[in-house]
Amino acid sequence: MSVRILVVDDHAVVRRGIRSLLESTEGWEVCGEATTGRDAVEQCRRLRPDIVVMDLSLPDLNGLEATRQILKASPETEVLALTMHHSEELTRDVLQAGARGYVLKSDASEDLIAAVDSLRQHKPFLTSAVTEFVLGDYLQRREGADDLAPAALTPREREIVQLVAEGHSSKEAAVRLGLSVKTIETHRANIMKKLHLRSVSDVVRYAIRNKIAEP
Repeated sequence: MSVRILVVDDHAVVRRGIRSLLESTEGWEVCGEATTGRDAVEQCRRLRPDIVVMDLSLPDLNGLEATRQILKASPETEVLALTMHHSEELTRDVLQAGARGYVLKSDASEDLIAAVDSLRQHKPFLTSAVTEFVLGDYLQRREGADDLAPAALTPREREIVQLVAEGHSSKEAAVRLGLSVKTIETHRANIMKKLHLRSVSDVVRYAIRNKIAEP
């Protein structure tokens, strides 16, 4: 069965390795590559791939926000998170964003083909360490634990936090997001108030701590 795959990673060597591994399976085609989350969203709208193999640590727009936007624009596309990060909070956020696969880069040589094949059949695939956490979290909630609180920031606010953390001015953020400078400034003020932050340095620390931006 043919499968069209978009590979998203900001490192050329990693993209080449993933492409080589995926295209070793007959009928699987890497139809495109993207280096930023925003580029991935645009390519998904244009190419309509069956599966997106998505790094989470990306410039401009991180993989988590890109996943949300991709699945909103192309609900039939499956997203597989391929990341070096293994944290319960990040795993939870990725699954809540709609991704149905999560593989650690350290396990890619063993799990990537199986993960893509599973998503091709619209079945979830989680690396073993993640499966253990997800099952434990599910059982804990079944026993009556409170549902997790929603994220403090909206998707648009998280986009702006990443751009601020990466050093972009309000004018640059406005151009990238297609908004007015005044709207960006309003968002920034709301973010600072909501998170009780006082400076851009505080925003940067928050973004790094919450895996919105890379240090």
